[in-house]
Amino acid sequence: MQWKSISRMSMLAIPTMIVCGLLVAASSMGPTARADNDESDNGLKGTWRLQVTVRNCQTGDALRTFPVLFTFATGGTLTVATAGQPPALTTPGLGVWRHTNGHTYSAVSEAFVFTPAGVQTHRLTRAIEIGNDADEFTDTIALEIFDPNGNLIVTGCGTSVASRFK
Repeated sequence: MQWKSISRMSMLAIPTMIVCGLLVAASSMGPTARADNDESDNGLKGTWRLQVTVRNCQTGDALRTFPVLFTFATGGTLTVATAGQPPALTTPGLGVWRHTNGHTYSAVSEAFVFTPAGVQTHRLTRAIEIGNDADEFTDTIALEIFDPNGNLIVTGCGTSVASRFK
């Protein structure tokens, strides 16, 4: 009986120590993180609200639109949450971004989409341009869809308009 009590206490102590360690680490980074967020002209870093328009690649006609949230992190990683696919059928998108020149950036993200034929990989490549207002951008999107074996099966294109999440 006594051993079970000690095991239960250990099982509770480990997650508590992990949470405490994360809180200490986060508090030591606090002033730097706030300084980055306080700047209004911090390039692409931060969270953005996008309105994505899927387009016919030949004509440019709009096929459908939906909202997306992007977070561009310091160090060049990104996270994507989209309303373009049902959440039960897709994972969040993860990827990388970089500054290319002036007010332009590039980004590539991938997400897994679950279909009856298996898991597809959706890769989105973006050419992003921040406008005169540092809190807005537009981009062009190239979509590539790969089958479960990694074979390219579909391509597509689109555009976005975005505003910084405040």
